[in-house]
Amino acid sequence: MQAPVPPKSRLDFLGSKPPPNYVAGLGRGATGFTTRSDIGPARAAPDLPDRSASAIGAPAGPAGVGRGRGKGAGEEDEEEENEEKGYDENQKFDEFEGNDAGLFASAEYDDEDKEADAVWEAIDKRMDSRRKDRREARLKEEIEKYRASNPKITEQFAELKRKLYTLSADEWDSIPEIGDYSLRNKKKRFESFVPVPDTLLEKARQEKEHVSALDPKSRAVGGTETPWAQTPVTDLTAVGEGRGTVLSLKLDRLSDSVSGLTVVDPKGYLTDLKSMKITSDAEVSDINKARLLLKSVTQTNPKHPHGWIAAARLEEVAGKIPTAQQMIKKGCEECPKSEDVWLEACRLASHVDVKAVIAKGVKAIPNSVKLWMQAAKLEQDDATKGRVLRKALENIPDSVRLWKAVVELANEEDARVLLQRAVECCPLHVELWLALARLETYENAKKVLNKAREKLSKEPAIWITAAKLEEANGNTAMVGKIIERGIRSLQKEGLEIDREAWMKEAEAAERAGSIATCQAIIHNTIEVGVEEEDRKRTWVADAEECKKRGSIETARAIYSHTLTVFLTKKSIWLKAAQLEKSHGTRESLDALLRKAVTYIPHAEVLWLMGAKEKWLAGDVPAARAILQEAYAAIPNSEEIWLAAFKLEFENHEPERARMLLAKARERGGTERVWMKSAIVERELGNTSEERRLLDEGLKIFPSFFKLWLMLGQLEERLGNLEQAKETYELGLKHCPNCIPLWLSLAHLVEKVNGMSNGLSKARAVLTMARKKNPQNPELWLAAVRAESRHGHKKEADNLMAKAMQECPTSGILWAASIEMVPRPQRKSKSMDAFKRCSDNPHVLAAVAKLFWLDRKFDKARSWFNRAVTLAPDVGDFWVLYYKFELEHGTEEYQMDVLNRCIAAEPKHGEKWQAISKAVENSHLPTESILKKVMVAVGKEEHLTENGKN
Repeated sequence: MQAPVPPKSRLDFLGSKPPPNYVAGLGRGATGFTTRSDIGPARAAPDLPDRSASAIGAPAGPAGVGRGRGKGAGEEDEEEENEEKGYDENQKFDEFEGNDAGLFASAEYDDEDKEADAVWEAIDKRMDSRRKDRREARLKEEIEKYRASNPKITEQFAELKRKLYTLSADEWDSIPEIGDYSLRNKKKRFESFVPVPDTLLEKARQEKEHVSALDPKSRAVGGTETPWAQTPVTDLTAVGEGRGTVLSLKLDRLSDSVSGLTVVDPKGYLTDLKSMKITSDAEVSDINKARLLLKSVTQTNPKHPHGWIAAARLEEVAGKIPTAQQMIKKGCEECPKSEDVWLEACRLASHVDVKAVIAKGVKAIPNSVKLWMQAAKLEQDDATKGRVLRKALENIPDSVRLWKAVVELANEEDARVLLQRAVECCPLHVELWLALARLETYENAKKVLNKAREKLSKEPAIWITAAKLEEANGNTAMVGKIIERGIRSLQKEGLEIDREAWMKEAEAAERAGSIATCQAIIHNTIEVGVEEEDRKRTWVADAEECKKRGSIETARAIYSHTLTVFLTKKSIWLKAAQLEKSHGTRESLDALLRKAVTYIPHAEVLWLMGAKEKWLAGDVPAARAILQEAYAAIPNSEEIWLAAFKLEFENHEPERARMLLAKARERGGTERVWMKSAIVERELGNTSEERRLLDEGLKIFPSFFKLWLMLGQLEERLGNLEQAKETYELGLKHCPNCIPLWLSLAHLVEKVNGMSNGLSKARAVLTMARKKNPQNPELWLAAVRAESRHGHKKEADNLMAKAMQECPTSGILWAASIEMVPRPQRKSKSMDAFKRCSDNPHVLAAVAKLFWLDRKFDKARSWFNRAVTLAPDVGDFWVLYYKFELEHGTEEYQMDVLNRCIAAEPKHGEKWQAISKAVENSHLPTESILKKVMVAVGKEEHLTENGKN
């Protein structure tokens, strides 16, 4: 008998090995799924544990760590090791916190940590600041180097763009439009060219030909039917001609048939546009929406005036004026106390109804100033306007605007009466008080101002007006007292004195002609708010600013007060004297200088200025007397001696001048005294005495180059050329850096040795001069001119190029270079010169000559003016400017240039000095020298032109 088999447990399969590729639940469709949130975006899949039966039955120890499972032995050892180290080697590095985020994540951030961080931050800043200048310089150098190697497109085309200003208007108009030649928006099309078919040519011929007979089909129906083949449907030329005809007809309607001028009204054109009705659907829709919205506003809040105004303006924009009038009428009924609604109703009302509307408005709001002013504006004549304004004042007696309006319409007598009533109704408005004071008599005006002062105790204008009133009536002594009393009173009332505001009041008083009031205001307020150490600087600056603004009396008052404080400051006396010289009279200047030398008797310049002014006024004895007083005050002053000599010498008193210089030499005069002594003898023609004085002067002052120059020129005049050369060479031994001596020697050797050998000798001298005096533009220019005189143009150009390399910012060389290049290249050369030395007067004069040659007279005048403004002491620029004005300017311009040249008294300039220092021209005035130099320049230009031809 077989033994019974025991039943298997229902859960035995859990311990058995599953079949291969078994997935639990797959048979009944209960499969699992994985979402992105389970695995994370773009991450590598984790190492999943082995799901085989051995793995399931295996102990949990070696399995990977996961949810619900314990840690492996290796991981536990690794964690123990990390705990001993205090950090995890596999942790991710934090780019902001570094490793500290892991090391000290659990530590507290206390005050010591904060202080340590602050110390390290300060150290970092200090170290960074030490290298900052070097780093910034290196960065700047790298940027400049990069920009030099990679220039912008605008810089590459700068030279070409600079030439665009030479284009005329016609040339600009002839430039074609660029259009869009890019391939971005163009589709490539395949173009094929085939011969025209004969059928199309035949059809075109038939369309163009004139048929004089009907075809059979047309004759069959009586000629009323057109054959389809004869209909011109492809004549595109005719269609284009027709469109052109229609367009020309439209243009003819807009043009005058006689003159061809437009007859479109330019003023009424925009008005017509504004009056165009709205026709587009979108605009009508917007209007309807706005209308509904505003209707809701006016219905929900009918007492809101701006809703009615907006609704009325909407209808006005829509072109429905009657509807707008009705809308604003309802607004007036709903908001009768709103002046804006009434003003809008007045604007929208017709010319017939406008007065009725404004009458209802002022009846509804009798206290509205705007409505009363609008009612007065609607009237035509002044009498009716006055009645309306008086009616308004009955309702609003305290309105300053209404009082001003009614006073403006009244005559003087009525205005006085009205202002008397106005100050009673509006006692706190200073304008009404001042207007009444101006209309009253002297006595009544004082009473009015006293009442105004009681009502308005903090108003400075009342005190200033009172001072002007006293000055106007001849009581100048009271002006200062009134201003002083007023300032004290205002300070007692607690009003701060604003120095700048009071100075503006002083300037206003000067413009009004109240000079004493202006001076009193300055005297009493100029010290307010100024520190003691800043007084001189501040007051002088104030005076100069007033002088620039044209307030001469204010500036004079400031200087007058400043000189009472700083009696011994020579600079302030000189500034005050310059003010009197330019804007005062000779008498006021003389009085000021007399006062100045009383306080500063040792100031040579003040004595000399006083003597010169007397001399210019023609009073030579007074000038002598001033110089005698100056000599008594300053006995050993060389300037006084030389001024006395010049006075006698210029007034043709050579004996007096000789005696003065002899006394000055006896008392140990300087080299200038010896030079002036030689000049006097040269003037008198005493060559032996001149030579003796020069020899004695050179023994005492061997390093004074002017004495060597004068001695060499003396030998040249006498024809002793070898002795002159020896003199110049001896002078150069004592003065090797004297450029005029080198130039004189070079010119002399060129003249002595003739055309054949003179140039080489001059070259040698100038080369030696350049070696001893490098980077000197005058020596380079002399060498260039020497080559040009002998026709060596190429050598001259080479020398000029070398000169420009050695002296790149020399204006004299740039000006000569501009004249040397051919005429087409002068503009570009002048632009380069202007870049290198934009404020050099030689360059400015050269550019002005270019404009002159191009017949751009306004620009030439402007550049000449800049040149003489920068260098008023150079006579050559004045000569060119005056010559230009004589040829192309008006008589007014010519006189202006001549007067400015005389005032500047130029002393320098190559061509100017050649004429002015000649013996025969020593006493000529500036005007005569100017004209002589101009004649010499004209002859030189004429010879140059003949040489070129």
